[in-house]
Amino acid sequence: MKEIYIIRHGETELNRQGIVQGRGINSDLNDLGRAQAEAFYQTYKNISFDKIYTSTLKRTHQTVQKFIDAGLPWEQLSGLDELAWGIWEGKANTEDARDAFREMLQCWQDGNYTAHFEGGESVQDVYERLKEPMQLLASRPQEQTVLLCMHGRAMRVFLCLLTGKPLSEMTEFPHQNTVLYKLGYENGKFDIIDFNSAVHLDQLQNAQ
Repeated sequence: MKEIYIIRHGETELNRQGIVQGRGINSDLNDLGRAQAEAFYQTYKNISFDKIYTSTLKRTHQTVQKFIDAGLPWEQLSGLDELAWGIWEGKANTEDARDAFREMLQCWQDGNYTAHFEGGESVQDVYERLKEPMQLLASRPQEQTVLLCMHGRAMRVFLCLLTGKPLSEMTEFPHQNTVLYKLGYENGKFDIIDFNSAVHLDQLQNAQ
């Protein structure tokens, strides 16, 4: 059975401020994000990963940098990029912004998967571009243990795609920074083995 470790990137300053950073904002990890990345590395550094996949955005690269520095094969896939939030990317976390996002999330939950902000992507757009990463995971048997780092909304869409759930159930997948979903792939089917694991973050809380 192939094992796939899917994690969200570590915290950025915009995450901390509650400001949306989609595909169009290439932000760095903040101090907490770097500490989260280090905690994940210390917990999982002894796993024999055959391959690392990230999005093209540097917050995912930085989250798994120590694995990359260890010489593991690494491939960037634009299909793993975060959803583009269009005109709302980088805007202040105001009541108007929160209202706009609540309305959009309700559209998706109601099944209107093609709804999107001006200049942005719909969850259906992201679902379609994530089919290529899914096919790569399914078609490379030599990569038995894989680490994949991506983004919150895109990760929720990807988990729906991999497990055959409708996009209206995206909210069933919590996605704090560096949270882990471990999946198995066998006989043409993806199954979740470890759901929303954050055990690596315990050491951060213990250190505070």
